[in-house]
Amino acid sequence: MRLLVLYGSQTGTAQDVAEQIWRESRQWGFQGPVLSLEDYDIQQLVEERLVIFVVATTGDGMEPDNMKQAWRFLLKRSLPSHSLNGLQFACLGLGDSSYSKFNYAAKKLHKRLLNLGAKSICPLGLCDDQHDYGHLGTSLAWTAELWNTLSNTLAVHKQKEQLLVKRWNVRVLEQSAPLDEERLQWTQRQAAHVFKLAENTRTTAADHFQDVRLLRLARSTETTSWQPGDVLEVQPQNSCELVKDFFDLLKEHQLQFDASTVVEVSSAHEDLPLPLAYSKPLSLQQAAKYIWDLSARPRQRLLEVLAQNCEDEMEREKLLEFCSAEGLEDLISYVNRPRRMLLELLQDFRHAMAKLTLSQLFEMMPLIQTRSFSIASDQSAKTLDLLVAVVNYKTIMHTPRLGLCSNWLKDLEVGVELRAAIKPGTMTWPKEAQTPLIMIGPGTGIAPFRSIIQNRLNLQQLGQNVGPLVVFFGCRNQSKDYHFEEDFKSWQENNGVEVHVAFSRDQENKVYVQHLIKQHGAHLAKLIREQNAYIYVAGSSNNMPKAVREAFIEALDNDVMFMEQLIKHRRYQEETWA
Repeated sequence: MRLLVLYGSQTGTAQDVAEQIWRESRQWGFQGPVLSLEDYDIQQLVEERLVIFVVATTGDGMEPDNMKQAWRFLLKRSLPSHSLNGLQFACLGLGDSSYSKFNYAAKKLHKRLLNLGAKSICPLGLCDDQHDYGHLGTSLAWTAELWNTLSNTLAVHKQKEQLLVKRWNVRVLEQSAPLDEERLQWTQRQAAHVFKLAENTRTTAADHFQDVRLLRLARSTETTSWQPGDVLEVQPQNSCELVKDFFDLLKEHQLQFDASTVVEVSSAHEDLPLPLAYSKPLSLQQAAKYIWDLSARPRQRLLEVLAQNCEDEMEREKLLEFCSAEGLEDLISYVNRPRRMLLELLQDFRHAMAKLTLSQLFEMMPLIQTRSFSIASDQSAKTLDLLVAVVNYKTIMHTPRLGLCSNWLKDLEVGVELRAAIKPGTMTWPKEAQTPLIMIGPGTGIAPFRSIIQNRLNLQQLGQNVGPLVVFFGCRNQSKDYHFEEDFKSWQENNGVEVHVAFSRDQENKVYVQHLIKQHGAHLAKLIREQNAYIYVAGSSNNMPKAVREAFIEALDNDVMFMEQLIKHRRYQEETWA
């Protein structure tokens, strides 16, 4: 019987969960592909009888990029309410409850499918990244219940012999044409622009705990354009040190392949698309540098594959235990809490590593995912600017945990070429430039607001009437992490922007942006109520967004209903990240 698994994924986690459900479906005797929603002709949904959706929520309650087109189709008013009468479905959402619009994309999809006549075969699953076990805290139990329901309703049975379902066929090429390395620097569908790095400077003091980088990218062509609020999507690469460690590990175990091995990868299933990264022959050196995420946290799929050939009973039992619901606490303690990397796990399971085959290596390695950064300059500026906080922190592991993308960007040398795509962000601006803007961007959250302020001031210079611009910025110390200090001074001197800055550690009592909002509450309330001001919040998703929202509610005479209306009509927008 056909079972289709569709996913909308932004960072790869939803795809990982969807592929695991697809593998399990094969063990239950089902046939059918696992596809991203952009790889599937959504108009064919009317012909389907059984579909599992796995959908992440990104940004301020938004659907992932590879779901947008399908979602637009499903929202068409012309679709009859009985369109999907023949469809049975189940929907699993991946979200983070620290965001106000928790699992919004999955909730909206579930509701829309019901409105179109489809029948839900089990309750909507809502995974929460804040759970001690992450998404596994919900997804494992939800999936088990899914198979139990299908077993009872369709009389399907799980096969006793548990065969590992593989995705790819890997063939070693003894001789090959010259390998195309340049294409591996960008393996996404969307066309990339080429930039040249003009500047890479640290904006924080040398003795400050956080390294923050200002990267200025020069456009290769004048046709490269963007709007305020847009983001730059980049595809990072592994460091030379990580790549060396990986091949040292292969050499230590005397495996039958090394950096120079060239392979051709094809799909093991007719209906399973091949990633663009594998569309042409490549060497393992190239895969390790450009394609595989060597610093990723190991997922259960990797452990499952690693256990397959392991002849050491203790290691095999431990790996399989990690893959079970019963071993979840041990897995979280071993991988998630210390932020253990994939390479470190391979070093720990030496017997399993010694039996690894080339096919298994490709099967278990996660692909590097792109990262997006708010563009911090207007198109009228000479360069496209990024403000990037470099991720570097300690756990119980003996080496610091380094963010793959931010450290890659930090180490880029001036003059190097960079391929990246420009994409719309989640923020939408009022159509009239006269509408007042109130912007709250502590830390690197200031980036998108520098872009819109530059844009509005440029319009002003061109003779357009521009409404009031109010910006709140926060950091620890004026002398340590005051990003874009010269910009703030220039804005204030020109009287074009009303600037409020909170240096939380420069006085005995900590002062944050929410305190300044309360201080200027009457003025802000007047802008909001009388001049229809728009409010934008960007930055860390920890405590700041909630505290800022509460400060605005207080400024609006505790009118919670009015705040809800602002949010509903997109006059209050948040773009936050964990």
